Amino acid sequence: MLIHLPMLSAAASETLPRFTLGRVFTDWGIDPIPFVVTVWATGLYLLGVAALRRRGDRWPVGRTLAFVGLGMGSFLVATSSGLGRYDTTLLSVHMVQHMVLSMVVPLALALGAPVTLALRTLPAAPRRWLLALLHSRVAKVLAFPPLAFVLYVASPWALYFSSWYDASLGSAFVHQMMHVHLVLVGTLFFWPLMGIDPVPGRVGYPFRVLLTIMTLPFHAFLGVTIMGQTTLIGGEHYLALREGPMGAWLPPALDDQHLAGGILWASGDLVGVLFFAVLFTQWVRQSMREASREDRRLDLAERREAGLPGAGGSRPGA
Repeated sequence: MLIHLPMLSAAASETLPRFTLGRVFTDWGIDPIPFVVTVWATGLYLLGVAALRRRGDRWPVGRTLAFVGLGMGSFLVATSSGLGRYDTTLLSVHMVQHMVLSMVVPLALALGAPVTLALRTLPAAPRRWLLALLHSRVAKVLAFPPLAFVLYVASPWALYFSSWYDASLGSAFVHQMMHVHLVLVGTLFFWPLMGIDPVPGRVGYPFRVLLTIMTLPFHAFLGVTIMGQTTLIGGEHYLALREGPMGAWLPPALDDQHLAGGILWASGDLVGVLFFAVLFTQWVRQSMREASREDRRLDLAERREAGLPGAGGSRPGA
């Protein structure tokens, strides 16, 4: 197992072995900013779960597994495994990382309901601060569904068709902050749609489904655009790599870019199916709860009309 700290364009001469699927799981390193974020977020979440258990309250295991296992676990794998090791060497590897960070991680974090956990475990003063933040104008603006949608679909275009991506290849700090940015933008968009926290921007399930459907053409169009490009994204960086020792195994840069576009197109549709499954399940559960409440209300009304005990009123003639 190799331990590394990221060295980007300045160290483009660093020689990496041929990329294989096995290296995703065996070649690990540490990107400082994502690693610190992972440790703090996981630690605070688990402290909250432990605080609930100490006072005898239950917290669904599924939420813990979603946040800690799938959410922060995927974030760590995407930034510290072989995906992180090779994300500046192959654009196709970076694109896998991109989709994990922008779609899988936000969905899993939302299903973990960390805001609800915080509201149930924080002391009075921090809890008031959190509630004030949730009800602030800034939070409402950022979580406004049309704005969050625009930010979510526009960010990848800005990343790959501006100097932003080149800057991420030339600076370790910019590169790591790009990872955090992908998660944050995905969270702004998907948290109100998929999550169960009391966050601003919550809309009805039909509109949630519509917004999710609307993201699919943008991923597909971006993927097809990248596949059809004859101009290299990050061309100076990737061509320099092919002039060194890794040129013996690196595929042609344009072929790798076409593969990256295909990964973006296909994985966007695949993860979209996962989102639909989650939304459908949540919608069905909410409908069942509403039907159960309505049944209880009608049953109570009938008992009141019949003057039966336990109807919440007095019997006739009492």
